[in-house]
Amino acid sequence: MSQIPTIKQVRAYTLKGGGADYHDQADGHWIDDHIATANGQVPRVPPEPPQLWHQCAGHPGGRDRGQRRQCRLCRHHRAASPQPISSRSTWHAFWKAQGHRHRAHLDQMYWSTLYYGRKGIVINTISGVDLALWDLLGKVRGEPVHQLLGGAVRDELQFYATGARPDLAQKMGFIGGKMPLHYGPAEGEEGLRRNLEELATMRERVGPDFWLMLDCWMSLDLNYATRLAQGAQAHGLNGLKRHCRPMTTGAMRPSRRTCPPHAGDHREHEATRWGFRQLLEMGCCDIIQPDVGWCGGITELLKISALADAHQALVIPHGSSVYSYHFVATRHNSPFAEFLMMAPRPTRLCRCSTRSCWASRCLCKAACACRHWTSPALVWS
Repeated sequence: MSQIPTIKQVRAYTLKGGGADYHDQADGHWIDDHIATANGQVPRVPPEPPQLWHQCAGHPGGRDRGQRRQCRLCRHHRAASPQPISSRSTWHAFWKAQGHRHRAHLDQMYWSTLYYGRKGIVINTISGVDLALWDLLGKVRGEPVHQLLGGAVRDELQFYATGARPDLAQKMGFIGGKMPLHYGPAEGEEGLRRNLEELATMRERVGPDFWLMLDCWMSLDLNYATRLAQGAQAHGLNGLKRHCRPMTTGAMRPSRRTCPPHAGDHREHEATRWGFRQLLEMGCCDIIQPDVGWCGGITELLKISALADAHQALVIPHGSSVYSYHFVATRHNSPFAEFLMMAPRPTRLCRCSTRSCWASRCLCKAACACRHWTSPALVWS
């Protein structure tokens, strides 16, 4: 092996402009259509574009102050580390029970931000550092990350598509589709009726065997979610994703009892093994969808997955593209993955430059600067 480099500094940058972040898109993107959001329960408040909503929430990759705060967190808490972290010690971190630098660094960031962190932008930042360390480890070892996680258990990944047109996604070869819910509780009975009509139309287009879901953007209350799910049973709804706000965990158990199987909130906005442990122990979810860029990184996702496996729940990571794909390839309780339709119009797959679109790197076999994150075993064809 060549000389082992030493991590001397962690740098964080603010990026702008489309690509893999579908909350950072130009006007006219399907994600900016009339979509129900967390303000959907408030009368006379127009549905705000989801990209604006996520920018205000500090979504990684957004165009707000969130990224600058993440950069500051990264610089401040990394600077407090007593000594550099070598790649060699990072490698040993994953195979030894103690004495490793990788976990110690992440623990340092987590515990030192405990009084204002635990979730949200702080864990987003820690997730980015964790992914960067796995990235470095793959380069040092000259191996794809899925191999570092124990090796692939399947030769090919299957995907469902998140976008405005599941019927077009079906023709592209996806096994399912998740489309946005357009009307929330504040839009009353008329909005509910139109939601069910749109679902009925899409089910007619895709047939009975295609996995069809609704993305509710945390816009519903328990009563509306129950009525929507029960009305949608006639149209074969397979999932009602993130219908409740993140803090309403207690409302998830009754909704799970009254909704169709697998229709419950999948909670991509939860973080760390402690957050997901509560959901699993309360029996709130059949499926959980941690985002590898939000939940604490791959290191934390491995622990979350182990908890889910013990509770016989599936783990289908939210978005996060190539990073979660390497995880999915190595886990039996992650049978398929999510693919975000990044093109402004849902009539084609996005073939952006590889510098800005993680997903296209795996899908269209474009040249990839991060080759250790890609592998022929992970290419969807």
